[in-house]
Amino acid sequence: MILEMKVPSPGESITEVEIATWLVKDGDYVEKDQAIAEVDSDKATLELPAEAAGIITLKAEEGDAVKVGQVVCLIDTDAAKPSGAAPAAEAKKEEPKAEATKAEPKKEEPKAAPAPAATYATGTPSPAARKILDEKNVDPATISGTGKGGRITKDDAVNAPASMGTPTGGNRGSERTKLSMLRRKVAERLVAAKNETAMLTTFNEVNMTPINKIRNEYKDAFKAKHGGLGLGYMSFFTKAVTRALQLFPDVNSMIDGDQKVSYDFCDISVAVSGPKGLMVPVVRNAESLSFRGIEAEIKRLAIRARDGQITVDDMTGGTFTISNGGVFGSMLSTPIINPPQSGILGMHNIIERPIAVNGQVEIHPMMYVALSYDHRIIDGRESVGFLVAVKEGLENPAELLMDNNPKKALEL
Repeated sequence: MILEMKVPSPGESITEVEIATWLVKDGDYVEKDQAIAEVDSDKATLELPAEAAGIITLKAEEGDAVKVGQVVCLIDTDAAKPSGAAPAAEAKKEEPKAEATKAEPKKEEPKAAPAPAATYATGTPSPAARKILDEKNVDPATISGTGKGGRITKDDAVNAPASMGTPTGGNRGSERTKLSMLRRKVAERLVAAKNETAMLTTFNEVNMTPINKIRNEYKDAFKAKHGGLGLGYMSFFTKAVTRALQLFPDVNSMIDGDQKVSYDFCDISVAVSGPKGLMVPVVRNAESLSFRGIEAEIKRLAIRARDGQITVDDMTGGTFTISNGGVFGSMLSTPIINPPQSGILGMHNIIERPIAVNGQVEIHPMMYVALSYDHRIIDGRESVGFLVAVKEGLENPAELLMDNNPKKALEL
């Protein structure tokens, strides 16, 4: 029996995926539920498991875009598992076909050999092509025209690599690789965020001393009590953000056409760098989670993202985003909104700096924080007030985030 394997739906609104990598070869014997391919959607990379055991025949190439429900391979479920000699025999049978295929182009060579006679149009760019070549700083003499009489067409100019200047020695190799569907979708969304929102960024700084004192005092007990779970900064920032969102609900809202949609819950998207690019899994109802619950959920999602096991549902939704560029050493940045959300908080690295405290100069661990927001829905008062509320929560965590009882808040 020949089983047709079709692309399953990864989630709502996804109609097309891309074959990122085949994990098996054409003619291999596969076991049921064995991962046979990795497919990229515009939200995540997923594994495609074999639906039955048998000999597989691939019907799509790596890099092909395939529709949901399209057949990508066939599995012969009646085929017995081949012996070690079978593949070699099959390879020998294929050799004559390969040789015949190689021989065919030789027959065509005499037809392709005669070069067209040079005319006045040979190597001359069309007006549109010349404009593009001038913008790229490309010499027309370096391009072979494909137009009538050898004329350089607009497509020739568009496909021509941009000039990299006059070489002066050394290695100057280059490589072109196709962007994954996920990377292309991220790029599309980032450009859309810049073009379709009135994005502004406001900044502030946070004295991290109070948080460091709490972490230093309780992190060992927290780790021992909660099965090795670390007490990091993300739980404090998430708590501070959910508190500020409840004080300034416009920041927790979105624009839908000519309407504003406000939410009474805080689903916090957390930007995570994964092997396939930027992932933004969501911590659901973060306002109702404890410090332990937030740390456990962020750890779970981060591990799934880095292991390539994140699902579309894990990244669907979210009412506000937190991005931590500080883990890479960023001192200051302007994060880009994650549409259709209206705000994103950027965390940065912690550096000891001198600041004035009660008229005295003291050294404290400081962090710059940035809030990028959509000015169409969030006014300056709300944006600045929100960021100040985040700052207040982080600089007075015991009172504002832990109800003056750190042990109870940390479930110790």
